[in-house]
Amino acid sequence: MGKSWLSALFPATMTTMTMMAYVTVTTATTTVPSFGTTTASDIHSKRADIEEALDVIEAASTGSLGEDCATTAGFKSLPAAVALDPRRYDTARQKADMTALMLQNLGTVGVSRHNALLDVIAKSLLVSVNDAVETRVIALNASTGTVISAVWLERSLGSVGEPFKVESHGLQPGSVPDSNLPWFENAGATTELRSPKFMQSPAIESYRGWWTIPYFSCKSHRWLISYSVNVRPPDDRHGVREFLSIDIDISGLEVNQCDASLHIEDTDVLSNQIASFKGTHKCHTDTTQCEYQSPSNRINENGVGAGWAKGAYVCRCRKGYYSTTQQSVFDGILVEAAWKELKENISDSYEKVFRCLRCAPGCAKCKGPEPCLATYNWPFRISLLSFSIFCVFGTIILVAYMYQHRKLKVFKVASPIFLSITLSGCAIMYLEMAAIFPVLDMYSCIATKWTRHLGFCISYTALLMKTWRVSLTYRVKSAHKVKLTDKQLLQWMVPILLVMLIYLGTWTLSAPPYAEVIADNYGLKFYQCSFNWWDHSLAIGEILFLAWGIKVCYNVRNAESLFNEARLISYAIYNIAAVNITMIAIHLFIFPHAGPDIKYLLGFLRTQLSTSVTVFLVFGPKVIRVLRGQGDQWDSRARARGVTASFSLNGIGLVSEETTDLHQENEELKEEIQKLAAQIEFMKIVHMEMYNRHIKPKAGGYFTTHGHGHNHPSSTQSPIAKSSTASFILKVCT
Repeated sequence: MGKSWLSALFPATMTTMTMMAYVTVTTATTTVPSFGTTTASDIHSKRADIEEALDVIEAASTGSLGEDCATTAGFKSLPAAVALDPRRYDTARQKADMTALMLQNLGTVGVSRHNALLDVIAKSLLVSVNDAVETRVIALNASTGTVISAVWLERSLGSVGEPFKVESHGLQPGSVPDSNLPWFENAGATTELRSPKFMQSPAIESYRGWWTIPYFSCKSHRWLISYSVNVRPPDDRHGVREFLSIDIDISGLEVNQCDASLHIEDTDVLSNQIASFKGTHKCHTDTTQCEYQSPSNRINENGVGAGWAKGAYVCRCRKGYYSTTQQSVFDGILVEAAWKELKENISDSYEKVFRCLRCAPGCAKCKGPEPCLATYNWPFRISLLSFSIFCVFGTIILVAYMYQHRKLKVFKVASPIFLSITLSGCAIMYLEMAAIFPVLDMYSCIATKWTRHLGFCISYTALLMKTWRVSLTYRVKSAHKVKLTDKQLLQWMVPILLVMLIYLGTWTLSAPPYAEVIADNYGLKFYQCSFNWWDHSLAIGEILFLAWGIKVCYNVRNAESLFNEARLISYAIYNIAAVNITMIAIHLFIFPHAGPDIKYLLGFLRTQLSTSVTVFLVFGPKVIRVLRGQGDQWDSRARARGVTASFSLNGIGLVSEETTDLHQENEELKEEIQKLAAQIEFMKIVHMEMYNRHIKPKAGGYFTTHGHGHNHPSSTQSPIAKSSTASFILKVCT
């Protein structure tokens, strides 16, 4: 009857006291408690405690805590350094504090005399906390510390079913609680429970009790943490005090020994991993990185929480490192064992087997020491560069040599200023080999684009302007002489060079070329200048420019010039077009994945076949004539073919543009008058002899009208036709 009355009365009382305690607790917990910090002097001792805790965890997970459990009342606590942040269980603490406050307000005498009330209080506390598995309410003699009455309730795993009493426990009336119990400490008549069993917490009103260090229950195979409250009696005259304790199952937590994340958020406080074990892995941090392996099951084969395991991680080789063994991942259990053997001077396999080695330079990842970067044959590249630099100095010497002999006809006829411009462009193109010589970067790529395209534009435009002048002169049909001076050609050449300079400058400032990583046929990496729409657009423009040059050369294929210069320049332009097109085809189809040395060789061949051949074709015959002493003599073979001084002047400018040579002008006028007189004489003879009935034409003669019979008067030819024609031809030739 009394028990049913208490059962009906307790819920109402519990509700009222809960509201009162909740207000008290919430107003007192405005500050977050601090759970202690570790100083630099305590690092070594804390590290030793953590290693000891890991050994305990390993023994518990493998079921080898037999002797320890027998000597510690069936419990094994972790060292004090392994503190758990209990804020995740703040709800359980608040309810335990409210229950302790209610016990204090009810009075110890009434409670101690009614075990039924203690039973209801313990049961209500146990069922109100989700992770609680056991709870105890003990009435103790304040002076002797013996048990007056005790209620010990337990709940099955998973919070299923009603709590039941634990009958076989060591809290029988008249007995003294075992001091080895992890959740009990005899604190006398005070609330101070400062003991190595408990974690340090702030002494504020909301914390009426103390959290224990995590411990392992050998009987239930659970990892637990307890909150214990020593209820201070309101009246010490009765000599009775209560002790309240509740056990929280923490078997679901996990021991993650890997390093903590650098981005710590507030949610990490409520995470499922114990912060004290973070950073206790044994991976070589310089070559490997720790990766935590979360358990797939809730409990292991020994019935212990699977998250409580030592070495539950793997050491994976870092990016850019490889393992000497067949695997790049090391089991954390083996690493922990090897580390322990190293500390005990048993084996050094921890340093030899479980350490990764750095990959070869340039390898983002690898499986062995094989190289990832292509090697550069520096002696070979230096030899090609030396020859190119020699060619640069050769062009400079050739410019000086030409300036020294600029008054000789062989150079004067060919416009020395355009010859100098051509050599300047050739020297710039030779310098491309110096730009692509080192390991490429952004600046060398910029230099490569400028030397290649600007040098080509300068030399090719100069040659094309000379050929175009010959083309314009060759197509003139009138007696009026078309004379294009060097100054006029330079005025047409400047806009072409200006367009190239603006294009290259805009390219460099807006999207400068950079060195990108590519691989050769063997997968070896090296740097090559990037190619994008800037390159493609410029390549299309140069191809069109080459096509126009080829058309101009084709138009003057039959033109005659002194020293055969027009034809040699045409050959040079044909050669430039053929070499560039051939090299593009080789790069795209024959050697698309060539190594750096092959690409350097192809660049050298392209430069020599286009630039050096141009220099030999344009300047070789001139230098040879000067060396033979014929530099100031007219080309006898060209004169024999009918190449006159007038044609030479129209084509390539023999005389100076600033002064006028009267003798040369008279020669030109005389030639034009002779041509005009010859044409008039020819027309007069033709009109006089053709269709003249007074002159009997000769059959088969020069002026015989085809299509008429032999008897027709107009079909006859003058007897003097042949002699007249011969005299006309003689006059024209003279």
